[in-house]
Amino acid sequence: MSRRPRRSKRAASDANSAVSTQASPYIRRKLPHFDPLDEEQLVTIEAQVDWMLENVGIAFRDDPESIRIWKEAGVKVEGDKVFADAKWVREQCAKAPSEFTQLARNPERSVVIGGNNQVFAPIYGAPFVRDLEGGRRYATFADFEKLLKLSYMHPNLHHTGLVIAEPTDIPVSKRHFDMVYAHMTLSDKPHLGAITEKSRAQDSVDMAEILHGKDTMDNNVVIMANVNTNSPLLVDRVVSEAIQVYSSRGQAMVVTPFILTGAMGPVTTAAAIAQAMAETMICCAFVQLVRPGAPFVMGNFLSSMSLKSGAPTFGMPEPVLSNYVIGQLARRIGLPLRCGGSLTASKIEDAQAAYESADSMHSTVLAGSNFTLHAAGWMEGGLCTGFEKLVMDADRLGSYQKIMKGLDLSDDQLARDAYMEVEPGGHFLGSAHTMRHYKTAFYDTELSDSENVESWEEKGELDMRMRAYKKWNSMLDNYEIPNIDPATKEALDSYVAKRKEEIPDAWY
Repeated sequence: MSRRPRRSKRAASDANSAVSTQASPYIRRKLPHFDPLDEEQLVTIEAQVDWMLENVGIAFRDDPESIRIWKEAGVKVEGDKVFADAKWVREQCAKAPSEFTQLARNPERSVVIGGNNQVFAPIYGAPFVRDLEGGRRYATFADFEKLLKLSYMHPNLHHTGLVIAEPTDIPVSKRHFDMVYAHMTLSDKPHLGAITEKSRAQDSVDMAEILHGKDTMDNNVVIMANVNTNSPLLVDRVVSEAIQVYSSRGQAMVVTPFILTGAMGPVTTAAAIAQAMAETMICCAFVQLVRPGAPFVMGNFLSSMSLKSGAPTFGMPEPVLSNYVIGQLARRIGLPLRCGGSLTASKIEDAQAAYESADSMHSTVLAGSNFTLHAAGWMEGGLCTGFEKLVMDADRLGSYQKIMKGLDLSDDQLARDAYMEVEPGGHFLGSAHTMRHYKTAFYDTELSDSENVESWEEKGELDMRMRAYKKWNSMLDNYEIPNIDPATKEALDSYVAKRKEEIPDAWY
């Protein structure tokens, strides 16, 4: 058997700490989806969706312009409630592309969203962070920058989202500038824009135009925005105004009902699924009224809850099943899907976090989520971003990427030459076939320790959390800022400085 030179422990450690920042392409899925419902069951849910659109209605509140748009299209409106013909809504949804490309600043990192493609992005929106040294605390911009750099560096995260953690040390009225600017300069992966107020959405679109150029933006998706409906059955002006800003420029909207079943939707999973579909479909129709053909991603975030305390629960069987069903329904209507993630209610990276995150993420993958926020870093029901959890989750995402490639049945994979080389009772360790494949045959997790106990003891008896702590600190030590055109950066600097001068500080 041929042998490779033995490296010193220090050399091995240095190699493990190095992190590639080469382009990590989105996943081109070959594994079939898991589709639990038959045709009759799907038609039953779709009939419920249509009934809700036509008879229950969905409110568009505090945005007179959205009501004007609906009425101009000839849709029935009573007060602020929209009642739309279900067939017409489906016709509008059909105008949105089933897949589209979001260009990144680095073209090699552009992603295709929809079809059989899957894109992973980190947690979004947590006001707190936690790590082994600093404990749980309100997130600062320094924390945000570190988490952004980690998301940029990790090859299993394809997209950096936006609010990886909420930088609470910057005024609310201005923090969107710092976050969007950081995504544009500290990373060259695709990202999202701000949505919390119409002017902040416009700032994000304007900055994207500076970064990519007007001609590129006029003909491509260069930025997306993620919003939540105010379930049940309410589209507030945060959503409708964001749609008007982003969709009018041909940029992509992700609209996601956030439904705690039993609170923001009925306690039964089937009814909550139909409600989620109705809320997203009416928003997709509104997008098409703003700009026909504008890209749209159908979001789904159904969570069970403790009916004793009202607390959301994650990784439970009901939301797992809802992921599968929403996947089927999204493919039937022809829209890209966002759902799931590595979700948990646990406060630390313990067994609860592992079980809940694994069950949630596995169903997300099998359901065919095309764009997955919260794929890494989610803790405490989304209130906290974990530094260790981010790299632990991202490490496991690599295994899903390999699973989704499916089983290779090529001649080389069937290894007939190996059987001709190895005698009965022999071993394959030194065979030519093994030596050809030893680097890529199995997914090599960086954070799991599969060595014997003596080796583990010799290295300090580190558990997974401690190994993750060392990992992310080592990654940051090796971070290198990606190149950016100096003139573009100067233009972004000027825009941000000017806009910040125009806006007073506000902390709410």
